[in-house]
Amino acid sequence: MNKFLHTILDWSELWASLIPLTILIIYRSKFRYMKPVRIFICILFVLNLCALLIWKYQDVIPYKWLTSNNFIYNIISLLRFFMFAWFFILLKQPFLLSLKKLLPLLFGLFVLVNFIFFENFFYYWSFSSRLLSLETGLLLVYCLQYYFFVLNEDTHEDRRPPSFWVVTGLSIYVVINFPIFLFYKAFLKQFEHFAVGIWDVTNISFILFCLLMAKALYESRH
Repeated sequence: MNKFLHTILDWSELWASLIPLTILIIYRSKFRYMKPVRIFICILFVLNLCALLIWKYQDVIPYKWLTSNNFIYNIISLLRFFMFAWFFILLKQPFLLSLKKLLPLLFGLFVLVNFIFFENFFYYWSFSSRLLSLETGLLLVYCLQYYFFVLNEDTHEDRRPPSFWVVTGLSIYVVINFPIFLFYKAFLKQFEHFAVGIWDVTNISFILFCLLMAKALYESRH
């Protein structure tokens, strides 16, 4: 039974991303700020499919640098940050607006400097803990400012807007994974078995993230 559940979690990056993708195909969102979320979900499914294919068929791939899917997680990290930074900007909340526009520029500069001088984007043994921990940390800043703004607003809506469910799902994901990504390379060096096992926690948080994105897309339908 445990092996069966573990197999389900191993494949969750693919099947969980199908949940919001299915809702996206069925319903069309009427909110402009959901556009980055829709783009993210579509590209994410393709990237997760590529990552799983590399993982399952790495023995028959002729190119050494393609036998590890770690670089795809780096790509997903970049995609996730820039799409959700765009999402928060499109919300047009008049709170820390300059900071929200500045962070993508600073993050882009960090990425260039880091992978030109310090890390290999296609490193075989691990994704970039530095990249993913900074990305989740900055997205947490975006999420916190969203909640601060909502708490200070004098509104009494009966239903939560779609943006609330997107931010809640993203918040769960980044809060859980920020410490995991930050120390993942250290875990691999010192506690390899623990590092492999803790990925189940990341998979569970990803499932919750996808479910809440699906709810947001459903709530934003025409």
